Amino acid sequence: MCESCGCENPYRPPRRVRSVSVEEDVLGRNAAIAQRNRDRLAAARILALNFVSSPGSGKTSLLVETIKRLGIEEPVAVIEGDQQTRFDADRIATTGAPAIQINTGKGCHLDAQQIAQALDELDLHGPGLLLIENVGNLICPAGFDLGEAHKIVVLSVTEGEDKPLKYPDMFAASDVMLLNKVDLLPHLDFDVARCCDYARRINPEILIFPVSATTGEGMEAWFAWLTARRSAG
Repeated sequence: MCESCGCENPYRPPRRVRSVSVEEDVLGRNAAIAQRNRDRLAAARILALNFVSSPGSGKTSLLVETIKRLGIEEPVAVIEGDQQTRFDADRIATTGAPAIQINTGKGCHLDAQQIAQALDELDLHGPGLLLIENVGNLICPAGFDLGEAHKIVVLSVTEGEDKPLKYPDMFAASDVMLLNKVDLLPHLDFDVARCCDYARRINPEILIFPVSATTGEGMEAWFAWLTARRSAG
């Protein structure tokens, strides 16, 4: 069982009544704390973005390049979520941005209480930007509000274009999809148009930016969106 969200062991018979009750209690408590986080961030004029993806999509590389490009103008801080290690937080630290590492152990996602505690450590003063890198997982983080302004789902072209249909809750909950590693397209059998169509079937309003954190391809459009959101408060 996942310690943080109560996911049942798939090899055991489901205890449906208890599972529903536990899930409602956990999500309800999380939602209340997430709203407090959102109010706190808004009062401090901090734009918070929650980056979600499967493992290996290139979230950390995207965050590093984003900080390098935009961090000069306003303060940027990062909350890193992983089950173990602080490798990603150390990579972020090379940019000069403060980074808080949260290790979830057996937990498969960050939750709002963890973000609230990290905010106490960061002591942010706006205007500024908070980038949250969630645990690599396209299932559990979809249901847990952290108090962010937007969920940003990162999908790499090495994963297959059918991911939006396989994990619809995550793409439905996200406002933006960053289609990463497009520099590898000449070496892959990946249909960009089909992938975008699948994502929009799930979420017709989702914004899609094909990008490469390695070469910089497409990053200007992503930076423009981010700058517009920061300007909008």
